Amino acid sequence: MQSKSSTRSRPYIAAITALGVVVVLSGCGTMSSLGGGNNAKAPGDDSAIGGLWSGGLPAADGIPGFTKKAKPNDRPTRVGWLSARASICGFVFDPAQLRARYFAFEQSYGADARRMQEIQKAYDYSLESTTARAKQDAKYCTRERVDEIRPELNRYLAGDFRTF
Repeated sequence: MQSKSSTRSRPYIAAITALGVVVVLSGCGTMSSLGGGNNAKAPGDDSAIGGLWSGGLPAADGIPGFTKKAKPNDRPTRVGWLSARASICGFVFDPAQLRARYFAFEQSYGADARRMQEIQKAYDYSLESTTARAKQDAKYCTRERVDEIRPELNRYLAGDFRTF
């Protein structure tokens, strides 16, 4: 038989444990990706896929940082996104050649025909949607945005498509 004091303390122990879990999860950013916190997109958010790399939070005014494990279509989406941004901001490069090099990179790592179709679809969607959205903003190419695009574009043009 249990004593009354141990039965009465169970709800308190459960509440303290739940509170501890909430504190830990909010500290590592998990609560925002689960729907907590402020993860509403601002009208000027340039990234149609901003939440993809920031745990559900909108991207800052540039390249979002990775805060969760990469998913299979993160890389093609990111390369397509950057290609669109660089084209819109007037960088001198051949987008078709970048696309071909990127697809060759994926094939060199063993992507089969079905996976290559998925990669192409993710890349093309990201490229088209980013282009369409950026064309709506006459002041899209700010100095900060151009400075964020340059190093990643140079890395891609050098054949380095790794995700960090």
